[in-house]
Amino acid sequence: MNTTNAIDAAAAKQRLGRREFVSALMARIPAETLVVTGLGSASYDVFAAGDRDRNYYLWGAMGGAVPLGLGLALAQPGTPVLVVTGDGEQLMGVGSLATAGAKRPANLTVVVLDNGRFGETGMQRSHTSLGTDLVAVAQGFGIADAFAVDEPAGCDAIAERLRARSGMAFARVSIQADEPPRALPPRDGPYVKNRLRAALGLAPF
Repeated sequence: MNTTNAIDAAAAKQRLGRREFVSALMARIPAETLVVTGLGSASYDVFAAGDRDRNYYLWGAMGGAVPLGLGLALAQPGTPVLVVTGDGEQLMGVGSLATAGAKRPANLTVVVLDNGRFGETGMQRSHTSLGTDLVAVAQGFGIADAFAVDEPAGCDAIAERLRARSGMAFARVSIQADEPPRALPPRDGPYVKNRLRAALGLAPF
């Protein structure tokens, strides 16, 4: 094993189990939280933790998780909004963090599960394994409360921000580059949309 591979292997051992972390986080969030998931693994993990009427799963729309979460947060300022997505999806829509950083809704928290890979297309290395620091990127976009999570207890810090709703937050969670068995959420977009609207007391359309 060359030096680079040895460093990569050591770093991988320090990363968190993706599904275990998401399950622990979902168990801690306030019951009223609206959860938007990016395509792929984030949706599988949130669904595996327990389906909820307040979950909005994105099967496609790569890069769309933060814009959707931002819109919900602005429309529902009294309700905590959690975006759970991956590094590849966030890199695709990185400009949306600039808009979120400009608006800074106090009830929005973004969690990026970062394994340094494009998990849905074959585990190719993403920019976060090649030098891009998403915490620094978020801070550069004006999100002051941007931080890294490298320990399981980090889910408590995220949940506390959702409860407090005192400012926008961004968390990059270092996760292992593994692929747990897929737990597939509903594919019917209108159904997912309308049940979330019903949970908010809004009529379907």
